[in-house]
Amino acid sequence: MQPSEARRAVAAAVSVAVSLGLTADDAVVLQDSNKLTVRLLPCDVLARVAPVAHQVARFEMELARRLAASGCPVAALEPRVEPGVHERDGFEVTLWTYYEPPAPPREVPAADYARALERLHAGLREIDVPAPHFTDRVERARRLVADRDRTPALADADRELLGDTLRSLGRAVGERGGGAEQLLHGEPHPGNVLATENGLLFIDFETCCRGPVEFDLAHAPEEVGEHCPGADRELLRQCRILVLAMITAWRWDKDDQLPDGRRLGTEWLGRIRAALDRNGPEIRR
Repeated sequence: MQPSEARRAVAAAVSVAVSLGLTADDAVVLQDSNKLTVRLLPCDVLARVAPVAHQVARFEMELARRLAASGCPVAALEPRVEPGVHERDGFEVTLWTYYEPPAPPREVPAADYARALERLHAGLREIDVPAPHFTDRVERARRLVADRDRTPALADADRELLGDTLRSLGRAVGERGGGAEQLLHGEPHPGNVLATENGLLFIDFETCCRGPVEFDLAHAPEEVGEHCPGADRELLRQCRILVLAMITAWRWDKDDQLPDGRRLGTEWLGRIRAALDRNGPEIRR
């Protein structure tokens, strides 16, 4: 968020907490992207704040509630207040349990990551909710790449590379994985996994979509896939390149606010070229 918008978002989170009887004298921004994640103190509540126009808070809250009720490894809503989406000053605010990270920080074992993701997928298979197909997200990335006004710094050769990769691999993954699709997290990368005293918990379900589980696995570190013997290895390889192309496209958006995003975008373009050179004809077709 822009600084002025972020200040308003924090104020909205504090206002909601106080109105619900929680003490919120201080706020610490933990994550700032398309939505704000704020730790409110001393009540120690996690507030997630998004512009009302995004219309994702209710879906995310309800999905997390249902998954938690079925024993899935997901972050819980704040138990001291009734669950709900609260509107303040053009923002949607939801309140969640804050989990203190382990001290000292420790690396998440790949086997634990894989088991937690498997449990999450099992729970998601039991839930029937409307959700976009993963190819809708691929198409949004492709349209971004094709829009020179939104990606003015992207060189022509790189624009062609990303556009062709998104188009061909989106189609290839859809064809190969179409027979075993289910509801997915959408972006279960390490930034959306909390290491807690009670094990790993997944957060941020706004990117939930339908597709093969390999699409989710492609967001996790490569070692995680080695602990998923049921995964289609060829499909997972294709998904990893596809996901890399998607996140690379977002780094070239002129409005992207990820710190060091342009450097990452350049680095990832090199990785895509290297992957395509290794896997050549079957990827480029």
